[in-house]
Amino acid sequence: MKTFNDLEFKSQTFSTGYYPAIISRMMFDNGYGISVVQGEHTYGGKKGLYEIAVLDGDGKLCYTSEITDDVIGNLTELEVSDYMIKIQKLKKYE
Repeated sequence: MKTFNDLEFKSQTFSTGYYPAIISRMMFDNGYGISVVQGEHTYGGKKGLYEIAVLDGDGKLCYTSEITDDVIGNLTELEVSDYMIKIQKLKKYE
């Protein structure tokens, strides 16, 4: 199973151009993926915490997974790993 330590972060300035952040995206064998972001305006970013979103088979935000119907913020590295494992255990994305 992939965990937080497997993520590779890169710097990114979001389309608004107003705030930099670090971001990592990873797709899993079941067709789902995860987006992990930390920045000044992400949920928990100012406290050094992370925000995640589940990705669908096209790499877009998935609002219909069993995990969540939105982003999840204020997560520690361990909590991100826990969500990564849950996403990897989902039935294959179709």
